[in-house]
Amino acid sequence: MGRRERILKMLVHLKESELKEFKWSLEDRSFMSGLPYIPRCNLEKADMFNLVDLMIQTYRQQSVEVTKKLFKKINRNDLVLMLSDTSS
Repeated sequence: MGRRERILKMLVHLKESELKEFKWSLEDRSFMSGLPYIPRCNLEKADMFNLVDLMIQTYRQQSVEVTKKLFKKINRNDLVLMLSDTSS
C-alpha cells in the first residue's frame, strides 16, 4: 500500500472536529518546526482526498511521519500505531 492510501485509510477514522484540528495544525508554522506549512487557503475547502494530495506534494517522503506527528498532537495515538502497522 502506498503512502497516499495509507494516510487516507487513517484520516477516515477522524471525527469532523479532529479533522479540523489536523488541518489547523498543518498551517501552524511553529508546530511544523522547520517543515513547510500548507497555507490556509489550500486547506479550507480541501476534502480528505485533496488533503492527502496536498500533504504528499508538500512533504513527499516525510508525509507519513508528518501524519503521525499530527495524530499525536490531536491525541489519536491509536492511529499512530495503526499507521505504523501498515508500513510493515
